[in-house]
Amino acid sequence: MNWKIYAALVILLPALASAAVPAGFKATVIAQNMVNPTAMAVSPDGRVFIGEQAGRIRVVDNNHMLGASLLNIKSKVDSTGERGLLGIALDPNFLVNQWIYVYYTSKAPFLHNRVSRFKVQGNGIVQGSEVVILDIQQLNSYNNHNGGAIHFGTDGKLYVAVGDNAVPSNAQSLANLKGKILRINKDGSIPTDNPFFKTAKGVNRAIWALGLRNPFTFAIQRGTGRMFINDVGKDIAEEINRGMKGANYGWPAIEGWGNNPKYRNPIAAYNHGNAPCAAIVGSAFYNPISEQFPAYFVGDYFFGDFCGGWIRRFDTTTREIKPFASGYKTLVDLQVDPDGTLYILQKEGGKLTAVRWNG
Repeated sequence: MNWKIYAALVILLPALASAAVPAGFKATVIAQNMVNPTAMAVSPDGRVFIGEQAGRIRVVDNNHMLGASLLNIKSKVDSTGERGLLGIALDPNFLVNQWIYVYYTSKAPFLHNRVSRFKVQGNGIVQGSEVVILDIQQLNSYNNHNGGAIHFGTDGKLYVAVGDNAVPSNAQSLANLKGKILRINKDGSIPTDNPFFKTAKGVNRAIWALGLRNPFTFAIQRGTGRMFINDVGKDIAEEINRGMKGANYGWPAIEGWGNNPKYRNPIAAYNHGNAPCAAIVGSAFYNPISEQFPAYFVGDYFFGDFCGGWIRRFDTTTREIKPFASGYKTLVDLQVDPDGTLYILQKEGGKLTAVRWNG
């Protein structure tokens, strides 16, 4: 999504009601005034690492935002339009190796999106610890459709969501990494069982699924390894796609549901209707280590809309979409803490809200 355009459009929308969550829940703003937050990751020890678009990572510990940044690479990052620090993932063995992975738009040696690994020490980064894991092909002059979400699967591989760089044909090409979900080893090497390992060349063998427009967020379910991908639409629909090895989701040939067997249909989608803008964001399965919400929420997939400011949940058993919260204009990410708290990250006001069961 183009943050500047959408922000301008959101101003034109009727004023949203104050933030509201269902009866029995309590929502508490625990941090605010971050500058253009984009994504977050929750550590096994409960700390929340929050990326700011310009190239910083902030730390929220015990419901308190620390003054110093965990990471500051602003000098390396281009943050115009939708570029910037866009994704954060923690190594599956983070408590031992303290590795954090970051997706950002690098200025050098030319404009391109990159995944790097850093070593955390306390609430800071070990100086000089950056290891470049993956360099994606050079960006064109368009500054939107970068994607940016990164997460580890239950197979120990790092999955990377990349937008089409506003060139729809990129999404169907095996000659570049744009408009795709990528799968790499944690050292940046490419698994030989990737679906296009024998047909693509070089770094493009990292392609795991294709046909996406701007997969700004996705999530992997703890335990099952199931992946749901949010793909931001153009004129018609916002999609939730089941992540599958070798899948083609059809962009730009189709948006929303289609009838071409070559392309995999979304498991859920919603039309734009008369809304001046729509953009699906936030992506979290409710499968914490400690289940705090009522049992009927367990296994649900939470997602939201940047423009609409609402949060809904997809029941993975009944496949129903049900309302959850409203009034969270410009939300950008959702994550679930191991203790069962649902975190909501908003661009507007740089807010982090904790939603807990209080029934």
